[in-house]
Amino acid sequence: MKLKKLSAPALLLLPAFVVLAAVIVLPLLFSFYSSFTPFRLTKPETLWIFVGLRNYATVLGNAEFWVAFGRTVLLLTVALNAEMLLGLGLALLVNKATHGQRLLRTAMMFPMMFSPVLVGFQFKFLFNDNIGFVNNALQSLGLTDQAIPWLIDGNLALLSIIIAEVWSSTAVFAILILAGLLAMPKDPLEAAHVDGCTPWQTFRYVTWPYLMPFAFIAMTIRSLDVARAYDIVKIMTDGGPAKRTELLWTLVGRTAYADARMGLANAMAYVAILLSIVFTVYFFRKLAAARQQIGAEW
Repeated sequence: MKLKKLSAPALLLLPAFVVLAAVIVLPLLFSFYSSFTPFRLTKPETLWIFVGLRNYATVLGNAEFWVAFGRTVLLLTVALNAEMLLGLGLALLVNKATHGQRLLRTAMMFPMMFSPVLVGFQFKFLFNDNIGFVNNALQSLGLTDQAIPWLIDGNLALLSIIIAEVWSSTAVFAILILAGLLAMPKDPLEAAHVDGCTPWQTFRYVTWPYLMPFAFIAMTIRSLDVARAYDIVKIMTDGGPAKRTELLWTLVGRTAYADARMGLANAMAYVAILLSIVFTVYFFRKLAAARQQIGAEW
């Protein structure tokens, strides 16, 4: 039987499909299969032992996993709200600028240019209890007479991670909301001014409903980033002190490499992915509702 010849477009795309299969599809299939085995890095032969859903049952009954999940949700909630408020404020200020707006937009994107690893090292130095800039500044201003253990105290360590996340990613909200402000038609704003609306009423009932889809797009993007936060946490605290800053993906990494329980870690990872999908679906529904509201009102 003669094989059918591939068309020219298919031949041109074939190398890309091969690379995608080798880099993405095959590792995913391997990790999914190993999540049904007791695979340990120190015991390669365990890769061929099938245990069914035992790893998933272990994950769902693991209190440490759900504590890490709750901490991840807390980080996501606080970071997203702080980033949205700060991004909204930055976008409104830049939109009001009459000179140098392009320069301000470029400067606003500056934190996004740093890799998460570099941000982690940067804030680890800033919050160092002995030589860190934050403690030195607070002591120089007379606000405290002793060094604050930012990365040693459990609550302060999580706060430090949130500050690092907010600093590095507020620009995502600011840029998308600014895009909404620049695309917003002027007629509704002029009508609100003619009707005698205050600046707050204009923002609350005219500007903000139009900007909501842009804010939800930013939330969707950032929720996926925060839900799989690893680099900054690994560099700043490594999940410590006493696992008080352990998040989902740092727990997965510790289970896979420190404990060498790769099968269980892959099961954790797939459960975490399903939980991330739930958040993504939630934000997409909010986005669809906001777009429908704009369509009805505008």
